[in-house]
Amino acid sequence: MLTPEEKNSVDKLYYTIGEVAKMLDLSTSLIRYWEKEFDIIKPKKNKKGNRHFTKDDIDNLKLIHHLVKERGMTLKGAQQKIKENKTGTEHNYEIIKKLQDIKDILLAMKSELDA
Repeated sequence: MLTPEEKNSVDKLYYTIGEVAKMLDLSTSLIRYWEKEFDIIKPKKNKKGNRHFTKDDIDNLKLIHHLVKERGMTLKGAQQKIKENKTGTEHNYEIIKKLQDIKDILLAMKSELDA
């Protein structure tokens, strides 16, 4: 279920770096660093240099977060994995995300039954 903030941003085409950082619970400096390290993150920049991220950019950041923070890969390892098989890596990430959602639902049901 979407939070009220997410519901309001569903129709947005571009997100600021602050919005992306809040969505993904990452620092803006880490997002800027990953932007330099991974060529799949290409935010648009206005004349002032402000970054505007698309949904694809956000999905790529989630994938990088999964590989680096959750699976413990190095940046070089994550870059290589994405370069070799981005589609397969995305597919595996989606499966893991769905399984985690199912696990959360089952744990919530279990706690309700125990109460």
